[in-house]
Amino acid sequence: MATGTGTSTGTGTGTGTRTGSTGESRPAGTAPATGRVRSGGGRLRRGLLATLVAAAVVVPVSAAASPNVPAPAPATFSEDATPRSRYTANIAALAEAARMAEDADRPGRAARLRAMSSAGAARFLTFDGRGRGRAVEVFGELESADRVAVLVPGSDTTLDTYQRFRAGAVSLQQRLQAEHPRSAVVAWLGYDTPGTVSTTVLSADRADEAAVELAPFLDRLRAISGPGAQLSLLCHSYGSVVCARTDTGSSVSDMVLFGSPGTGAGSARELPTTARVWAGRGSDDWIGNVPHVRFGGFGFGPDPVDPAFGARAFDAGAVGHSDYLKPGTESLDSLAAIVLGTTPASEVDHG
Repeated sequence: MATGTGTSTGTGTGTGTRTGSTGESRPAGTAPATGRVRSGGGRLRRGLLATLVAAAVVVPVSAAASPNVPAPAPATFSEDATPRSRYTANIAALAEAARMAEDADRPGRAARLRAMSSAGAARFLTFDGRGRGRAVEVFGELESADRVAVLVPGSDTTLDTYQRFRAGAVSLQQRLQAEHPRSAVVAWLGYDTPGTVSTTVLSADRADEAAVELAPFLDRLRAISGPGAQLSLLCHSYGSVVCARTDTGSSVSDMVLFGSPGTGAGSARELPTTARVWAGRGSDDWIGNVPHVRFGGFGFGPDPVDPAFGARAFDAGAVGHSDYLKPGTESLDSLAAIVLGTTPASEVDHG
C-alpha cells in the first residue's frame, strides 16, 4: 500500500514479502490481482490466515524506515489563524527539524525534510517532524477554491516516504487546474499509518484513531476554503478504512474509495456520511486478491467494488496499486471528474 522501488525480502524458508515494480509489499507467492474476488469461505479464511502469518514473521518495513530523531514540537495556532500564517510557521518548523536531524547525524531524514520545502513555496497547514511524522500540505489557492480534494493515504506513508505521496497530490492538482483553476488539493498525512507488512494493517485500530483527527479537520477545512466550496474525500488503500470511519457530516460531497482492502462496513449505506460513495480498482491492482472477510478482528469485510456494497462505480483502467494518481491514467481522469462534478450521468449507481 506504498510506492517505491522494486525489492524483495525473505527468510530463506519461503516466508517473507515481495515488492513489485510499484513498490507494493505482499506475501511471497501471492499473484498479482486480476480484479476478481476469490470464492469459497474456507479458501478466504485460509488466505487471510496466511497473510497474518507472513505479516507476523517479518520485521515491519515502516518501523525500520522511521528514524527516532529529535524535532521541535509542532507549532500551535489559534482557531482564527489564517492559512498564510500557518504556512509561514510550519515552513520554519520544517527547517528547524531538518537542522536538528542533521545535528543528530540523521542526514537521510534531514535531506528528505529539506526536499519538502526546497521549492520555497510549500504550504503546510500542519507539520510535526517527530517520529514517523505528520504533514498536511496544500496545493493550489485554498482560500479561493470552490473544489477541494482531500487525499488520505494508505500504509507506509511517513515523512521518509512523503515525496511519493506528494507526487500524487501534485499530479491531481495539475489535472484539476487544467480544467478548473479554482481547485485545490490537500494531502492529509494526519495519522500514524500502519506498516504494509505488519499486523496493524489488518485491523481498524489505526483507522479509528485517524478518524478522530480527520472529522474535525474537514470541518475546519471547509471554513477556510472558498465560499461554497465542495470537498471530496479521496481515500487510497488503508486510507479507505480511515474514511469509512470518519463522520463527515455535511462537509463532504463525495467519498472515493480506491485500491481498497474493504472498509469494515457491510455496505455503503452503513458509512457515517451523507456523501456520494464511489469505489474503483485498477485491473492490475494486487489488492483485488486480498480476502474480503473479517476473521478474529482482522480483515475488512465486503469488497467496495462489489455491486452489492452499493457504491457508485468508476473506471480505474489498468493501473497497479500505487498508480491511481499517475499522469495520463484513466484512474486520474475519473478521480478528477468526481472532484469537479463532471462524471457522466451514466456512471453506475448501485445505491
